Amino acid sequence: MNPEIEFREGLDELAAHYKGILQLLGEDTERDGVLKTPMRVAKAMQILTRGYTQDANKVLTDALFEEKYNQMVIVKDIDFFSLCEHHMLPFYGKVHVAYIPNGYITGLSKIARVVDIFSHRLQVQERLNLQIKDCIQNTLHPLGVMVVIEAKHMCMQMRGVEKQGAVTTTSDFSGAFNQAKTREEFMNLLHSEGKHI
Repeated sequence: MNPEIEFREGLDELAAHYKGILQLLGEDTERDGVLKTPMRVAKAMQILTRGYTQDANKVLTDALFEEKYNQMVIVKDIDFFSLCEHHMLPFYGKVHVAYIPNGYITGLSKIARVVDIFSHRLQVQERLNLQIKDCIQNTLHPLGVMVVIEAKHMCMQMRGVEKQGAVTTTSDFSGAFNQAKTREEFMNLLHSEGKHI
């Protein structure tokens, strides 16, 4: 789906609700600057929540290859943007994924697509972590998966405690990553400087 062109059913109804919200906030919805805002917001929200209509498991199985490689595969620094389900404000940051194949690998870009699908739903960071890990574990059946997410939450920065520099880090793991040594190897590789491509 091209999120800039194809929109789901209910777009006009969604725009009407946003017009009502603007009026309740005290805005003149006939003013030039906001006349088209309800439809713009409706389209933006459909794009930001497009993950509800996408199947992350299918993304992985569409690029599944038999391969005897059984060492750690890491895809790090995957940018993501999501909306928290509590205030519908953005949270954003980086996702780092490692898995140890067990006879099958998937296209590297597919890992990033899984992140994209789950982050384009109303979320909490902890669940996002779990969903990415479970999807890879249940679809590829690797020897283990580990997912680390580092994010900034606008609900903490713009409202409430208003702490600008706070970063929330979550992790989840399975299989071989239950061993501290394997987790440590991943974290060392994650934070190694190395050469930039």
